[in-house]
Amino acid sequence: MQPEDPDVSPTTPDMPPQVAPRDAPFSPQQISESAMDTMVDQAQAAAALLKALSHSGRLQLLCHLVTGEKTVTALEHLLGARQAAVSQQLARLRSDGIVTPRRAGKAIYYSLTDPRAQAVLETLYDQFCAAPDASAP
Repeated sequence: MQPEDPDVSPTTPDMPPQVAPRDAPFSPQQISESAMDTMVDQAQAAAALLKALSHSGRLQLLCHLVTGEKTVTALEHLLGARQAAVSQQLARLRSDGIVTPRRAGKAIYYSLTDPRAQAVLETLYDQFCAAPDASAP
């Protein structure tokens, strides 16, 4: 008989084991009922943010805005996209409160202003873009 792995939950015949993340910020067993209620109450807001980030064009725009504000023209060149497409995605992000425009003469600069979106982008970077950790399995 093998020793039980503390990071794997018990299984039933119909369910595969669930592996807990190694560096989870919390354990489901440690969440209070009131904290769980808050998580459930905030699910709609979280889903709205994730929906805004789920379009690859918007996600690419935000990846460029993480490093600082950019003009619409600069974003067009960085993405290799037409002005109409870039403006459409920026309008959606602006209506969701994720980016904010600033006019300077004829140019419009956009910046990432939602800290929740910033945190999600940082997590996505860590998961998909950062160099793999040599100690990872």
